[in-house]
Amino acid sequence: MPDTDEGVYYVISDLHIGGDEQLEHVEFLDELLAFLERLERSEEDAELIINGDAFGLWEFTHVDGPAKFDVLLDRYPDLFEQLRATGAAIQITLLPGNHDHELAAYDEYVERFAEYNVDVVQRQSISRRVGDRVVYFEHGHQRDPNNRIENWGDPHATPLGYYFNTLVTSRAGQLSDRGRYNWLRDIQAVTPTERVPSWLLSKYFYREMNPLLRYALVPFLLLFNVSVVLAVLAGLDLVGVWSMPVDRTTAFLGQFGTAGTAVWFLLALNVAVTGLLVLVGIPLYFIRRDVRKTIQRFGVFETALTVDAEAPYESAAREVFADRPDTVVFCYGHTHRPALREVDGGLLVNTGTWLKRLHRRDGVIGVLPPVFYPSYQLTAVRIAAEPEGLVVEHEEIQKPSPGSEELTLTERLLTLGREPDPRLPDPIVLETEEAAPAVRTADADE
Repeated sequence: MPDTDEGVYYVISDLHIGGDEQLEHVEFLDELLAFLERLERSEEDAELIINGDAFGLWEFTHVDGPAKFDVLLDRYPDLFEQLRATGAAIQITLLPGNHDHELAAYDEYVERFAEYNVDVVQRQSISRRVGDRVVYFEHGHQRDPNNRIENWGDPHATPLGYYFNTLVTSRAGQLSDRGRYNWLRDIQAVTPTERVPSWLLSKYFYREMNPLLRYALVPFLLLFNVSVVLAVLAGLDLVGVWSMPVDRTTAFLGQFGTAGTAVWFLLALNVAVTGLLVLVGIPLYFIRRDVRKTIQRFGVFETALTVDAEAPYESAAREVFADRPDTVVFCYGHTHRPALREVDGGLLVNTGTWLKRLHRRDGVIGVLPPVFYPSYQLTAVRIAAEPEGLVVEHEEIQKPSPGSEELTLTERLLTLGREPDPRLPDPIVLETEEAAPAVRTADADE
């Protein structure tokens, strides 16, 4: 049965506050404090629901159990004092996610957070009534096979995602400050996880590679596509099939003396290297394709890049709406992608994340590694009963993009004109009716 609370609900999730060493840095702390202070001063009958992964308890590897609370309190005193002040004005409910599942495993967390006016609910989901409708909340990790926790509340629960975060993410936090730029701590922002190898290659190339080596490679990589064509033409010339392109190119460059010779040498070097890569790459391509077909045939694994990561939540929402006819909103987080759409007459809403978001931009020429362009999209979902119906909307908390500070000049040039411009979904109103609710966007005509 849903709780009988009524009023305005603000929902945030996936803050991932805390972790080993460099992971302790919270880049959005000022914005979070300002948001909490705003709710403290609000005259609305409001409740703040933190829908999972408020804290990165998995990423603490040197402290166990409720002792992590003391570390959080020591590192973020301003945050806890603001939670105390905001919680004195409105109700704050904290629902555990997978990264902070320990909140459901130890009653001491409930007691300690209560001292700061935060109600830790040790359940997998909660409901709230808004007018004559019900809103369902869950973090969403239970729909993810890599992070599903079978024995809820078991302090020793260790799904696959636990090992990735304790062995990889926390280690990244310990090593991040050793780089040429403190970038490795951003590993938490890489989603889906399968993109981590590509992201590591990108940051190595643009940040960690010796600059002389990088700039020596850039012409070759930029000319790779051209060199593939030239390598084919050179091969045709060698076997005597078609010599005209090579002869004309040699004659053309010969007109420019030393400069032409230098260009000819650079092209020849590119062609030679590219030819070798093509010869090696052809059998490797067929081997890779055969291995992939075999893996797919046996169903050994599936990844978020080949499977729709949002489909399980649509299915879950349909089940909840069917089993509980008065429930019309399914609110979750976990995937870090803000979304709002209609499903079977109800609404499926994702609260997004307060972490940095990394947008992949593939190279437009050559085989340069992709650029992962950073941005912020801090959001709070507001759910309220208004005269026109139940209004669900994302409220954006402004924070400038860090691209100019975090990207190298090369990365900025390669993404010029292709900077991400993430847009939040339009608000949606569920109109109050006796029958099934009608769905319309908030700015639709009456």
